[in-house]
Amino acid sequence: MAEAIQVLVADDQALLRGSFRFLIDSTPGMEAVGEAGDGAAAVELARELKPDVVLMDLRMPVMDGIAATRQICSDATLSGVRVLALTMFDMDEYVYPALQAGASGFMLKDASPSELIAGIRVIATGEGVLAPTVTRRLIANFSSRDEAHRPAPRLVGLTKREHEVLVLIANGLSNAEISEHLVISLPTTKTHVGSLLAKLNARDRAQLVIIAYESGLAERGMPT
Repeated sequence: MAEAIQVLVADDQALLRGSFRFLIDSTPGMEAVGEAGDGAAAVELARELKPDVVLMDLRMPVMDGIAATRQICSDATLSGVRVLALTMFDMDEYVYPALQAGASGFMLKDASPSELIAGIRVIATGEGVLAPTVTRRLIANFSSRDEAHRPAPRLVGLTKREHEVLVLIANGLSNAEISEHLVISLPTTKTHVGSLLAKLNARDRAQLVIIAYESGLAERGMPT
């Protein structure tokens, strides 16, 4: 049997923490390994427990979820830890900085139990951004407010095919959908995605989406 997905719950509301923990522990293949009531405690416990996923409330005392996410995602010893940001509404101004800081995606706190569990599983695999339509809309909205886009030279060194794959990732396509769109094999697509992650120093697909938008590449539209 595969090992259980280990989850650290970070939220300043004890009732919510308890509810999340009960849900996780009641789900086969998952285990809540700890709770944190503020961002500083979340960072400390992440370093101690090294969970697969941190459910990170973005608005917490002592240290907010953005700063906590940044510390976790910039720590080389926590490279296997993924952060799933939790927020009350999808256009929360905290979400975009959290994604920039390294969060692998976000979910609304009023998501259904099944949606939250599915989200944790997706984040644990490192496969993709949750709720891609909402996530892309949020990234496009907040990145457009910031005139200091990442300079285009950051994309220097990418092949034409890698540019195409990056645009498709930014549009929320899965590896299978990218393979179908570009008429290439799935292993070839995975190779291109891996190359993008390495060349752009990105932790996961969420970071690739942000890079595509902030560089202006996503605005070019879907490749044909």
